[in-house]
This record gives sequence, C-alpha cells and structure tokens, in this order.
Amino acid sequence: MPESPRPDRITDLTRLKAFTNPLRMRIYRLLYAAGSATASQLGAQVGEAPSLVSYHLRKLAEQGFVTEAAGRSSDGRERWWQVSSEEGWGFRESDLTGTPEGAAAVDAVTRGLVESRAAQYRAYLDQRSAWGREWTDAAFGAEWLLDLTAAELAEMEQELQALSRRWRERGKAARAAGDTVGREHVSVHLYGFPFRP
Repeated sequence: MPESPRPDRITDLTRLKAFTNPLRMRIYRLLYAAGSATASQLGAQVGEAPSLVSYHLRKLAEQGFVTEAAGRSSDGRERWWQVSSEEGWGFRESDLTGTPEGAAAVDAVTRGLVESRAAQYRAYLDQRSAWGREWTDAAFGAEWLLDLTAAELAEMEQELQALSRRWRERGKAARAAGDTVGREHVSVHLYGFPFRP
C-alpha cells in the first residue's frame, strides 16, 4: 500500500523562521486557499503594496514554501505563485527546540498560527448571518475531553490527517469535474493537547 502524502516537515530552524513574520503567514494561507495568485492579488487581500508582498513571496520561495506557477502569466509582466506542497507544512517541536533561538522561533510560529486561526474564526462569526442557514447549520465548534496516552494522541492525529486528506481530495475532484455550485473554502481547526484540571 503506498504511503499517504505528508505535509512538508520542517526540521531546519531557518525554514521555520520564515513564518515568524505574521504577514508571510497570511500570504501563505491566502495562496494555499487560492491555488495560485499574483503579488497584486494577494496585496489587495492583505492591504499591503504588491512590492512588499512580492518581497515576502520571494523569501518564502527561498525556503521552498512557494514556487512560481508555470503557464499562468499571459504577458510575462506579473508573476503567478503557488504553494510548493498541497499537503502544506508542519514541524515537530522536538526537532527545533534544542536551543533558546529554536524554542523562541517555535513559540512565535505556534502563537502566530493560533492567532491567525482565531482571527479567521472571529471573521466568520462576524459574518455568519450573511452565510445563510445552510452554512450556519453546517458549521460547528466542538471540544472533546478525552483520556489518552501520548501515543494514542499521536495516532489520533494521524487518523485526522488521513480524514482531512480524503475530504480535500473529494473537494478537488468535484471542482475539477465542474461541481462548483454551493462549494466554498472551509477551514477546520482541531487542536489536541494535554491539560490537567
């Protein structure tokens, strides 16, 4: 059985530090959702000059997170970009926290991710009445309190990764077949971490 695709695992601190800049995180997330875009298009979405967005795209490209999207430019004046991996990226803290600098970078990126996800959810909450009942009834927020070992939590994460890949592929196949009516980008945030009451 072929191995399931995996996110690009960051093990080099220099690569991780690319995401300590919150604007780069926003640009990457928007590009991931769009599939491909220009610096001008992304700049309009983040409220920044295309030249600044282009600079950050080049920095992300230096670390292998984005690449030029071949065949998209009609006149060669503006570059189109896409993420390098459909599976995204991830990291294991233990790979990067052996030094104070590594621990600080992991903390900054992790906190940036949490803030970015929270901002995205707050934006949905602010706009939910515009989505209509079908979408507001389908949207969910949940918290489950489980008793697990670290190994069981890691196994659960692998199962959730496989589940999300299956649904992502289903959506991509539907779009490719022209089934776009009622289809929207959907963000699913799940966290699993230990706590002691």
